[in-house]
Amino acid sequence: MPREEKNLITWNSMISGYSKFEDGFDFAWGLFNKMPDRDLVSWNSMINGCVKCGKLEIARDLFDLMPERDFISWASMVDGYAKFGKTDKARTLFNKIPESERDIVTWNAMIDGYILNGRSKEALELFHELWTVSSLTPDRATLVIALSAVAELGFIDEGSLIHDYIEKNGLNLNGKLGVALIDMYSKCGSINNAMWVFGNLEKKNVDHWNSMINGLAIHGLGELALDLFMDMERLSVKPDDITFIGVLNACGHSGLVKEGLICFELMRRVYGLKPKLQHYGCMVDLLGRAGFLEEARNLIEVMPIEPNDVIWRTLLSSCMNHENFEMGVKVANYLIELDSTKSSSYVLLSNIYAGFGMWSDVSRVRMMMKERDIRKVPGCSWIELEGTVHEFVVGDKSHPQVREIYSVLDKLCTFIS
Repeated sequence: MPREEKNLITWNSMISGYSKFEDGFDFAWGLFNKMPDRDLVSWNSMINGCVKCGKLEIARDLFDLMPERDFISWASMVDGYAKFGKTDKARTLFNKIPESERDIVTWNAMIDGYILNGRSKEALELFHELWTVSSLTPDRATLVIALSAVAELGFIDEGSLIHDYIEKNGLNLNGKLGVALIDMYSKCGSINNAMWVFGNLEKKNVDHWNSMINGLAIHGLGELALDLFMDMERLSVKPDDITFIGVLNACGHSGLVKEGLICFELMRRVYGLKPKLQHYGCMVDLLGRAGFLEEARNLIEVMPIEPNDVIWRTLLSSCMNHENFEMGVKVANYLIELDSTKSSSYVLLSNIYAGFGMWSDVSRVRMMMKERDIRKVPGCSWIELEGTVHEFVVGDKSHPQVREIYSVLDKLCTFIS
């Protein structure tokens, strides 16, 4: 282009395009430095490019140098910090945003950032602040994000309040909002409400069907999930790879081995979908739960994809459930060789030995964990009853009786060894 025809729009278009890709970042950066003039779009494009490429320090330097900022500038930085696990920095920046520039996009970025980093309680607290204190109105994206936090925490009363808000404001459930609502009710244990939402949708896309099938799967309602899958075929709704993850999970949890094998073949031969790692994981789980351990191991060995530790642990759990000591020990030892820092493999191996009364081997595995400074992260679950959330932590030693039990177990292991 002749130099006189290069205006702000063309400069910004080039910077925006190149900065989205890591191998084009240096070129975008060079263009940005050569620009005769810059506007707000120029700065925001370069900051957005830095964030996408993980160059947060450069992004922050540019952000601090900007002559003026708008809501896009703030949202890009908040989103960038959150996506790279720097949630506290994101919140510090969020708190500094002037009220006039803190729009719904920046609120959504911060709430979603908490969820991405496993801090759903804080996400829900911030959502309440937006809902009750802020002058802004939650949009559809806000509600989808909030529903995912509710689903993660199992706070069904919170979810019902959001559902009431959706109905009062006449919001359409045909898109992601309907999917999030079905998912929330399913994960909070209210499958009937999930089915009611699904049944009352005017238009259903494949995502709604997938959410409902997955909901039925986690509740062990395999036959209903299969019926729903058949309805999809009857109504000419084309299933995708997520549909088959749900269907195969449903078959696995309900012991429908034959049906699961048929669906796996349907996916490959009829719909032409190439199985992914998750599909093979579902099949290993399906066969393992039903006691077909050799078949499950053979499937792992012939998989065209490299099996990950999750698939091997799935087989190991099945070995424990069906008391196949020989295969279980081999798989557990292989997992420890694969990654010697993960506590779950040691714990499963220890449990196998304990199940067969091999206490000296239990003690040996626990000593191995102690020597390698490997600790099991305690499991945590919670349930909401009559508006109160009750939290349960596995292995919580704060209670005096629990401490006494652990003391006795430690002495027993020492005596055995």
